[in-house]
Amino acid sequence: MELLEQILSNQNMNEAYLRVYRNKGASGVDGVTVDELKQYLRENKDELRQRIRTRKYQPQAALRVEIPKENGKMRKLGIPTVVDRVVQQAIHQVLSPIFERQFSEFSYGFRPKRSCEMAIIKSLEFLNDRHDWVVDIDLERFFDTVHHDKLMRIIANTIDDGDVISLIRKYLVSGVMVNGKYEETPVGTPQGGNLSPLLSNIMLNELDKELEGRGLRFVRYADDALIFVKSGKAAERVMKSIVRFIEGKLGLIVNVEKSKISRPKELKFLGFGYYYDIKNKRYQAKPHPMSIQKFQRKLRKLTKRNWSVPLDFRILKLKQVILGWVNYFRISNMKKAMSEIDAKLRSRIRVIIWKQWKVPKKQVKSLVQLGIPREEAKGLTFCRKGYRYIGLSKVVQRAISNKRLKQRGLPSALEHYLKVHTVI
Repeated sequence: MELLEQILSNQNMNEAYLRVYRNKGASGVDGVTVDELKQYLRENKDELRQRIRTRKYQPQAALRVEIPKENGKMRKLGIPTVVDRVVQQAIHQVLSPIFERQFSEFSYGFRPKRSCEMAIIKSLEFLNDRHDWVVDIDLERFFDTVHHDKLMRIIANTIDDGDVISLIRKYLVSGVMVNGKYEETPVGTPQGGNLSPLLSNIMLNELDKELEGRGLRFVRYADDALIFVKSGKAAERVMKSIVRFIEGKLGLIVNVEKSKISRPKELKFLGFGYYYDIKNKRYQAKPHPMSIQKFQRKLRKLTKRNWSVPLDFRILKLKQVILGWVNYFRISNMKKAMSEIDAKLRSRIRVIIWKQWKVPKKQVKSLVQLGIPREEAKGLTFCRKGYRYIGLSKVVQRAISNKRLKQRGLPSALEHYLKVHTVI
């Protein structure tokens, strides 16, 4: 069966639809939602296939959306229509196994059965093998700067189907809608589309092959790459030559400010930091301080006193954030950090409960019901201290104890960490 017919087959298109439906997501420029997608495809699937076969299908422009990055800048995303997402996903499902055979074992981003955790474990392996000078390559606006002709030439080296090549190029040049106005996309891949991660890996596989050809040790996750060498001089040589390759041969732009030669303690990779464990004489991973700060900001946002939601709903949201974050960093050593975060979280929840009691009469009554002597309860209630003092007070800690908070359903970051922590 020809490649295009594999893409358009009933089974492949149905799987693509289900993937798009499960992922939900916003509507594109036509306003069609994922909930309306099934009915649309039922009525138009034959016409859609025929237009693709005859090269008359024209993808709609992606809807430009900007989301804030950690550094204060904005990341540009392009949201395709739900129909275009299905077609892109159908292409992805057929092409991905073909290109997977070519991809490097040291590439971990957006690939089946690969993860950030595996990339971190491999990086530790290199560091502990005394390759502890690191060339940290950062590509500037990678998704916005990919050269279409170079990318299509690379794809055409593997895919010998003009219809599929034509369809992919149409997605590359379909443009974006910005504030209601159409803008062309002469370069770049549509970050946010289902096909974009595969296209980025196809392009950057050229970098992987160059690094492997030179016998270099490296780890790449999407457009983040670390190269591990044994000395500062080797790092300088590699930095110069690899930047020359990326900009000269691939036509991409290296971010000079962010790309640097680092020692392990200075690294931030996929949210992780590194430190040297003197006792075990090896490098270990930990959440980077910036990742912990970001985590704490999320918890503070969910424990704002002026957020008027039921306590059960608040606890549910906290549980989702805490369990997800700890699961991601489970290979890190972070027992002390989790203990400190738990203490702050419990203090803030105690203040929320105290505030929910509202009036002094209710506060005294509630403390007494929780086992605090009436005079002691009155002393705290009428002390005129602020919420921070209340949350940290011994009286409230005895009344709303850790055990009671656990019974109420409040998750413990430390307990979950101890349950899921993986020693590497």
